Amino acid sequence: METLRERKKRRTRESLLRAALELFTTQGYERTTVDEIAAACEVSQRTFFRYFAGKEDAAFAVQEMTEAHFLAALRARPPQEAPMEALRQAVLQDWESIRETVESAVPMELYLRMYRTIESTPALLAAHLRRLTAVEESLARLLAEREGVDVDTDPRPRLAVAVFGGVIRVTERQWCLGRDFSLEAVRSLTVSYLDQVSSALRGNWRTS
Repeated sequence: METLRERKKRRTRESLLRAALELFTTQGYERTTVDEIAAACEVSQRTFFRYFAGKEDAAFAVQEMTEAHFLAALRARPPQEAPMEALRQAVLQDWESIRETVESAVPMELYLRMYRTIESTPALLAAHLRRLTAVEESLARLLAEREGVDVDTDPRPRLAVAVFGGVIRVTERQWCLGRDFSLEAVRSLTVSYLDQVSSALRGNWRTS
């Protein structure tokens, strides 16, 4: 059970996170300072740094939560499911629980606005792509573990993740260029583009 101290710390972090994302999305990431975020919550700069290493850490905090959720969802997929299908189902079937994960920290509308801010801010987009490299490596190793193959000698885990990641990146870009910024629009695009992936990687890999 959460103690009073833990609850207060959680609320302070959530307040700082929400203030940061609101400022990033309304006045721009580069123009927002840590002092402004702290002032919006009536706390000190020192308090901000107790919860976040810096602005970039706050900018990607909710995204880190969704990435951890996705990794857990993939890990929980049935072992007999083919790798590409496991990736697909992990991202689509847990859509509502991903919504719950996001909304445990910030409103979904704010999270989606922040996603568009990341895409339109060079410094954040560069950080986003850098971070995706680490996420994709974790996914490849998880697929290799599921399939009983060596990720360093069998190219399929990294290839499958590269294809899947490419689809997600196309989805992100097209969604940001469109007029419908709803979560449902993201899901619809994701389904559409995943359906167009070649069947070359979609079968079972196991030789036994």
